[in-house]
Amino acid sequence: MNPLDRFRLDEKVVVITGASSGLGAGFARACAAVGATLVLAARREDRLVALADELRAGGARVLTRRTDVADRDDCDALARAAVEEFGRIDVLVNNAGLGHSGVALREDPDVYTRVVDVNLNGVYLMARACAAHMPPGSSVVNISSVHGLLASRYPQAAYAASKAGVIGLTRDLAQQWAGRKGIRVNALCPGYFASEMTGTDEDVLQQLVADHSVLGRFGRQEELDSALIFLASDASTYVVGTTLVVDGGLTTTV
Repeated sequence: MNPLDRFRLDEKVVVITGASSGLGAGFARACAAVGATLVLAARREDRLVALADELRAGGARVLTRRTDVADRDDCDALARAAVEEFGRIDVLVNNAGLGHSGVALREDPDVYTRVVDVNLNGVYLMARACAAHMPPGSSVVNISSVHGLLASRYPQAAYAASKAGVIGLTRDLAQQWAGRKGIRVNALCPGYFASEMTGTDEDVLQQLVADHSVLGRFGRQEELDSALIFLASDASTYVVGTTLVVDGGLTTTV
């Protein structure tokens, strides 16, 4: 086999949450480019439909479904819809997430709970829903963050706790499922990439990255896409329970 063929996703059904914009939309385009059949989920259905139309024009098969990953029924319904439409689920990209910054003593506890519900509990609920339909050899990629590994220079208790939790959850699910079900579970930890989550703080964050990372710049979508494809595809069949950091060297300077 040509080694590059192991990075293909032909005949694989890939579920991507948080696919309506930002990194998730980029992941969808990248997976389509290497042959995947896509199931795209997010709360903003109009954006999902627009992305699906774009990908279908390029030849991809795509199903969209409005989904709140913090809602167990929504997660179960998404998994069922994927199987009804395409017969299986081979890859889950647990990308849906919320960003939030706030001083802990003044933060609304309900906001904290919502961030953790989406960023951590949603990862668990969606993984659980999809794993029931995934054959041996499948892959789950949970999107964490460098802020699950190191302290942010902003007050982000909810976000940091949720993303650290994703890394711990990844290790445990990998231990449970790799041997018994043949499902690999890994985490991808992006550093700073331009997206809705960086938002109006992008200029400030660009300077932070310039001052505190090895490469001194934000990452580009394609630089994260290639890591995602590696973990999703058969190129990483011996990679289980790991956390792949893609951050331009930010964590090495702290």
